[in-house]
Amino acid sequence: MTTFQAAFDEAPLVAILRGVRPDEVVAIAESLFAAGLRLVEVPLNSPRPLESIAALRQMEGRMVWGAGTVLTSDQVEAVADAGGRMIVSPNTNPAVISRTVELGLESLPGFATATEAFAALAAGARRLKLFPAASYGPDHLKALKAVLPLEADVIPVGGVGPDQMAAWTAAGARGFGLGSDLYRPGMSAGEVGLRATAAITAVRAAMSNPAMV
Repeated sequence: MTTFQAAFDEAPLVAILRGVRPDEVVAIAESLFAAGLRLVEVPLNSPRPLESIAALRQMEGRMVWGAGTVLTSDQVEAVADAGGRMIVSPNTNPAVISRTVELGLESLPGFATATEAFAALAAGARRLKLFPAASYGPDHLKALKAVLPLEADVIPVGGVGPDQMAAWTAAGARGFGLGSDLYRPGMSAGEVGLRATAAITAVRAAMSNPAMV
């Protein structure tokens, strides 16, 4: 079984497939895998999201997948039952985080402030989703990194595309979540694959540049 850490180390990008359908999710995941991505999120406000999460069991051993826009502990349990192993939220909810950790799933709670970040860490999160990142900018992250534990990975999400990755990496980002820059409803698997290849190239360039670390 591929762990979240192994997948994140290989490609620190979470593909956010908001609006994906169960009948297309595996083909799109295959195109993401071919491009080098290893992490897939199906937001719960997508069509029949739990069916898509269950279908992604076909990627077992190659990718790690789960749900986004998870707001309650009951939803965490439903995602776990469907085979998801990653819980992503737009907010900091200690009950959601603690239930995620109890079930052995990876927790990526959303936060914006230092107060929310420390509440998420206290609840058991190891990685934090800065959301919506575009509203705050790299300078906000740089200031937060001065007080956050070094081992806490911050992943900007929301309005951050390949062109902005270098600036965010310089500010301390350890990875990214990509939504509409990567996938929009109606896109073919081939088109998603091309966008994923560009994203992988951008993140590897940003992470490998000593000036950006």
